[in-house]
Amino acid sequence: MKKNPCIICVAITGSLPTKENNPAVPITIAEQIESTQEAFEAGAAIAHCHVRDDEGKPTSDPARFARLKEGLDKHCPGMIVQLSTGGRSGAGQARGGMLSLRPDMASLSVGSNNFPTRVYENPPDLVDWLASEMLSYHVKPEIEAFDLSHIVQAATMQRDGRLEGPLYVQFVMGVKNAMPADEKILDFYIETLKRFSPDAQWCAAGIGPAQIVINEWAIAKGGHTRTGMEDNVRIDKNTLAPSNAALVKRTIAICEKYGRPAATWKQAREILNLEQR
Repeated sequence: MKKNPCIICVAITGSLPTKENNPAVPITIAEQIESTQEAFEAGAAIAHCHVRDDEGKPTSDPARFARLKEGLDKHCPGMIVQLSTGGRSGAGQARGGMLSLRPDMASLSVGSNNFPTRVYENPPDLVDWLASEMLSYHVKPEIEAFDLSHIVQAATMQRDGRLEGPLYVQFVMGVKNAMPADEKILDFYIETLKRFSPDAQWCAAGIGPAQIVINEWAIAKGGHTRTGMEDNVRIDKNTLAPSNAALVKRTIAICEKYGRPAATWKQAREILNLEQR
């Protein structure tokens, strides 16, 4: 029996990794486009994107997102472009300023939680505004669930029309002071999502050393998964990752181990009910 394809998302740079962490981290838009193209050709179907300013600091500047999106559309035709509305790159409604670019997807955190040194604030009024902008511009949210309550909240927002289904929920595990990379917790996340939103698709991401662990658990359990230098700049504790493509190839090797093909961009769009382009 042929198993369902696994969508691989590559988080290419994030807002924290620097070239001091790993010289291969892509910072400029040109570097991000080149790194994403390599990861796309290696088998990634989704690119999760942040942008940096001229000093390498995170920003939510829509013009920079536009340049990145234009480059990805050109060099990675068909790849699903997912822009980040995360809180490290801006505050308040500035976090959603790029949604008018109509990317295929955008990340959406529906609740607050603790990060290593601060609170990741997602107040209800901002969450509702971001969700309404995504509805207006026909952008599919990727719900980033850092806590069990975020799964329940996303299902509630789907039921009352603030989110359009079916949901795509990513369980983020391994962040210090938030949910650890624990297999029984992941199993409960999956069970809870199926109970509250039976038609939802799910993905899982592990931070730092948890990346490969979560990749394997997600693939083995029939979900989708995320890799890339935003979450982890190392192949192992002694070896820096040479590229985002290398982390994608490592993930594909796990897919092969469990007899699951990596989803092509066309398959990923079908699974997520996104337009072909």
